[in-house]
Amino acid sequence: MEAATLECPNSSSEKRYFPESLDSSDGDEEGVLACEDLELNPFDGLPYSSRYYKLLKEREDLPIWKEKYSFMEKLLQSQVVIVSGDAKCGKSSQVPQWCAEYCLSIHYQHGGVVCTQVHKPTAVQLALRVADEMDVNIGHEVGYVIPFENCCTSETILRYCTDDMLQREMMSNPFLGSYGVIILDDIHERSIATDVLLGLLKDVLLARPELKLIINSSPHLINKLSSYYGNVPLIQVKNKHPVEVVYLSGAQKKSFESILRLIFEIHHSGEKGDIVVFLACEQDIEKAYEIVCQEGSNLNPDLGELVVVPLYPKEKCALFKPNDETEKRCPVYQRRVVLTASSGESLICSNTVKFVIDVGVERRKVYNPRIRADSLVTQPISQSQAETRKQLLGASPSGKLFCLYSEEFASRDMRPLKPAEMQEANLTSMVLFMKRVDIAGLGHCDFMNRPAPESLMQALEDLDYLAALDNDGNLSEFGIIMSEFPLDPQLSKSILASCEFDCVDEMLTIAAMVTAPNCFLHLSRGAEEAALSSWKTFLHPDGDHFTLINIYKAYQDTTLNAASEHCVEKWCHDYFLNCSALRTAEVIRAELLEIIKRIELPYTEPAFGSKENTLNIKKALLSGYFMQIARDVDGAGNYLMLTHKQVAQLHPRSCYSVAGRMPEWVLFHKFSIASNNYIRTASEIAPELFMQLAPQYYFSNLPPSESKDILQQVMDHLSPISATKKEQMCDKCPETTEQRCSVQ
Repeated sequence: MEAATLECPNSSSEKRYFPESLDSSDGDEEGVLACEDLELNPFDGLPYSSRYYKLLKEREDLPIWKEKYSFMEKLLQSQVVIVSGDAKCGKSSQVPQWCAEYCLSIHYQHGGVVCTQVHKPTAVQLALRVADEMDVNIGHEVGYVIPFENCCTSETILRYCTDDMLQREMMSNPFLGSYGVIILDDIHERSIATDVLLGLLKDVLLARPELKLIINSSPHLINKLSSYYGNVPLIQVKNKHPVEVVYLSGAQKKSFESILRLIFEIHHSGEKGDIVVFLACEQDIEKAYEIVCQEGSNLNPDLGELVVVPLYPKEKCALFKPNDETEKRCPVYQRRVVLTASSGESLICSNTVKFVIDVGVERRKVYNPRIRADSLVTQPISQSQAETRKQLLGASPSGKLFCLYSEEFASRDMRPLKPAEMQEANLTSMVLFMKRVDIAGLGHCDFMNRPAPESLMQALEDLDYLAALDNDGNLSEFGIIMSEFPLDPQLSKSILASCEFDCVDEMLTIAAMVTAPNCFLHLSRGAEEAALSSWKTFLHPDGDHFTLINIYKAYQDTTLNAASEHCVEKWCHDYFLNCSALRTAEVIRAELLEIIKRIELPYTEPAFGSKENTLNIKKALLSGYFMQIARDVDGAGNYLMLTHKQVAQLHPRSCYSVAGRMPEWVLFHKFSIASNNYIRTASEIAPELFMQLAPQYYFSNLPPSESKDILQQVMDHLSPISATKKEQMCDKCPETTEQRCSVQ
């Protein structure tokens, strides 16, 4: 990054960026306003706007602001600084700006600033807010990078990005040489990417003594971080206002009734402020949304409007403070009731929240490496999560937290810290990344919590089945190409296989549609029949993957022929489709196509609809998803997994469920063990095709079952040429997978 491009044009303003003069903003207000027209913004050389000074006053009221001098002093003297602060204290917005001031003071000689976030909405919202506070343009001096969306230029000084995007950047830039300061935010979320970055950056700091690392975390993780990174400087920040906590023991058993009662009691009380309700899962959000909307419509309008906001943590959405224009247009008081679930804490970007209702439990995905499937487990939240929800109210006076559980439950049943995702998730993508950075000499990683050996071995085994590893356990050429795609390794393998089977165009569409949020809308009660009738237009007899292609093609045709964006949105609404999800799929597909072109993989023209093309798509899918096969064992739609003894049913929205036809063998994209064991996104496959494309040593390692016996008979009846080919393949493979899967 060129220093001359961003250097402050008036050297006098540079005084603000050194510790000895950091308190210069505490002078007389009239003096500040008098020089408003003269003071130039050092980041873009333009005069500050009046809005800058208005926002500066708000920033100075944040709990973290009084620590600015101390932070800048420690930043100059130390390579690593830990900032411990409650939620809403301002650490995520102010610390990056102070780091940008530091980089400016040394003329960007070591690079700019990057700040990681766990959630996409938070990264976008923080970038927008900080650009506003710094009085610069979003996408230029301040920007953001999230999966499949880059709002930065080569001159961006401060960028917010999701932790997985900074992790991916290390594949091409292992020592992150374009940054002088790296800020890891939301460490307490314990995502896989953040834990990996924490470990890898230890080696990067040794290789780059000039690099600064800032770690932002909630107070609960400080002891663990201090022992992990050694004796490093610590900044501690507390919120201003106490929070009233009300424990309602016994309310957990009747949580929906208790939530409704509390919402309407608060609304009738006349106390101003938004309400946030933390539920266990997305299904509970949908159920609560319907009930609150229905009951809320009968309320006295004199009390004000009750606006119900479902906030799904996995989707690109967040709760912001209403702006001044919105409030002017709405003379009638509006109270927002926000319904969210676990991890929704980071998406609450509003200071208007005065009431929080917490059910105290969550539904977590816990991966079981033995059966290669997630289990949905309902369990108590951690004490640290409960405290974070309480802290949402710390920035506002007279906040109230209603806990639908007892103090005894909190101390007895809640574990102290949130479990690390690395100990509960599928590690195949992480291991692929670690093998990739091992090429640059960063393969060793000192994890804060070591992953389970069984999960690591399963990940290595899966990568070996996918031909991503060579006989020494290092990345093969195939594995290197797979790592270029920001996708699950199985999906990456299917895309590479589609190059061989001449169906790249169709496979890219499938990859984009299964990676984007669900393209089907959340249905309100009574809309199911109309929605299913609309969706029948897109159903494809060969499976759900092909149905997704039909939906995407119809969306593209509508976009090309529509007179305006409003027409596209209306079309999506009429067909009960998620317009935002389809736009996201379009962006994802475009980026995947760019990767195909960049690494010069073969790309053929689309031929969707022909029998040969349909067969080729199934071959490409099987090349990546041969580990996700199920068979209808009784002709009634009860599917037994090939790799274990779990039984599941096709999802009610599957094209086969709608058509009332259950194929014997299916390849599926998702399966989770829950109250309803549904297979999602399934397509029919022939057992002969499976035996031709699945690795022989994978088939040999399958547990004994009736399904395996049927497949063995299929293999025995293959043509002599095919059988000979299989024998040749088998001769090249070791007898056991363990011989090929050595941990490096």
